[in-house]
Amino acid sequence: MGLTRRLLSLLFAPLLALMAAPALGAGSAFALPQVKTVSIAQARSLPVGTVVTVKGAVTTPSGAFESSFGDKGFGLQDKTAGLYVSLQSDVHAYPCQRARITGTLRDSSGLLTLVPADPSDVELRPGGRAVKPERVGTAAVAEATEGRLVKVVGRISQGPTSDLPYGYKLSVDDGSGPVLVFVNVQTGIDVSGLKQGQRVRVVGFSSQFGTHYEIDPRSPHDIAVVGAK
Repeated sequence: MGLTRRLLSLLFAPLLALMAAPALGAGSAFALPQVKTVSIAQARSLPVGTVVTVKGAVTTPSGAFESSFGDKGFGLQDKTAGLYVSLQSDVHAYPCQRARITGTLRDSSGLLTLVPADPSDVELRPGGRAVKPERVGTAAVAEATEGRLVKVVGRISQGPTSDLPYGYKLSVDDGSGPVLVFVNVQTGIDVSGLKQGQRVRVVGFSSQFGTHYEIDPRSPHDIAVVGAK
């Protein structure tokens, strides 16, 4: 999965954001213009470097993908689309929370991310409903599903194999074509009982790394064996 996976792009993102920010002198009477709130689908159509505000439901716990993403971010989804919110600080986001976030759109190894300038740009509140994963074919996990919570059912066609310290990877195929499933260390998922040929149900964040798309499960509940070999 690469020596540093997403780490280099995440390290450079704050520097790029700082360079792009307008300079305001100490005690300046001028304030930055208010950013308009847009749907996540609208945000995904805008150029990288655009500052946006989006609202939606949290789909993954903070830091669930830290071993490969190199941050403590989380997934966010509204009725139109989803994306990943990249943060170096843990804001303790978890599914069933609602969030309003202002940040800069960035590309992280092919994955569109929203990078807040400060943790205070993330507003969390309880009372939301858990997002229901969208059932898709394994070959359908692509740009159209990126950022969403998805579910696939198929047979393990390869793996699991170690990609430590980042995690483990396996491929699942429902007959339409394989999809990579990447299991991050922080999720606590035990892959030792998973074997090639088993029929499994996988729920997770539809992600991208480089030229391939993948599903990143969030917890042990997201992978289940549903049929014998």
